[in-house]
Amino acid sequence: MPTKLEATINALYHVPENGKAEIIDGEIVRMGPAGFRHGQAATAISASLRAHQRRHGGGRGVGDNVGFIVDLPHRKSFSPDAAWFTGRAEGLKFAEGAPAFAAEIRSEGDYGPAAEKAMVAKRADYFAAGTQVVWDVDLLGDDVVRVYRASAPATPTVYRRGEAAEAEPAVPAWTMPVDELFE
Repeated sequence: MPTKLEATINALYHVPENGKAEIIDGEIVRMGPAGFRHGQAATAISASLRAHQRRHGGGRGVGDNVGFIVDLPHRKSFSPDAAWFTGRAEGLKFAEGAPAFAAEIRSEGDYGPAAEKAMVAKRADYFAAGTQVVWDVDLLGDDVVRVYRASAPATPTVYRRGEAAEAEPAVPAWTMPVDELFE
């Protein structure tokens, strides 16, 4: 019986067309391109984080398709839709370690029981890797931003249109109006 080779971080650097991917259970898992509203929301979050970075420091806001290398038993990387990173990142390589804050924006395939189960597992991985706060952004629902914290992973704080969401304690003093996700 042939032995399956584990995907390496080096292989992740060479995903065809520089596509978005993560290493899960020893395999490179590619992610399809995002829809328009998804892209707008990811851009709005990363732009807001970058503005916060310029005003307050304390970390760096990054956009979609940035790789974060982690060392979990079944996961070796994350590629959130937007993130706040407080670790060291040098050169053109992926960041070493998990982001303090990660935003995951739902795409068309992120609905239903199987998708919910996968999202719960991914949040657990984020928290196990050291992420403090994960946003679950649902552009179709009334509960637009669910803020999950490592300190209470099953009890999200919910933000709707007309409110300002936050990512405490991962991104101190940062808030973002939920309505900006739709502009």
